[in-house]
Amino acid sequence: MKLRSVLTALALVVAPSAVAVGGAADASAATAVTKISHATATSMFRASGITWSSSGGCSDRYNSTCTSFDQLNLATAQGAQTLKSASRCALNITGGTETGHASGTYSHWNGYKLDYGKNTCVTSYIKNSFTYIGLRGDGAPQYRSGSGNVYADEGNHWDVLYYNCGGC
Repeated sequence: MKLRSVLTALALVVAPSAVAVGGAADASAATAVTKISHATATSMFRASGITWSSSGGCSDRYNSTCTSFDQLNLATAQGAQTLKSASRCALNITGGTETGHASGTYSHWNGYKLDYGKNTCVTSYIKNSFTYIGLRGDGAPQYRSGSGNVYADEGNHWDVLYYNCGGC
């Protein structure tokens, strides 16, 4: 068997759920995005001391009052873990991949975004650690981390766009 065939077979076994999408830093380059289940995400969050809540007390991806992590990008979940460990703040996720958020390539539905409840610790960490980059189209102040992820202050919560895991 040729080396190329072996590597191709191995790649299919190791990353069967990888999907090619455009990268944030270089839109022409394709990067592999690994999707995870709600159960995998909650296990990761629980292990890091991250909490989550929903106004409906549910996790149905097709119900806007739920908080779902189905089809979340692995890098997004890892980004939450990075924020938690770097900030040492209480972190509560209030929005995931459920319907009801704005659409687009880098959206909640497509696994790139999480919403966090605001608290003084998280807000201070974001404003003091990241670079202010101006207002988003809807008027939300935005901050960019060193890794390129974008944190938008939507008033009652932080809307975070994860292009990567934030240095995990």
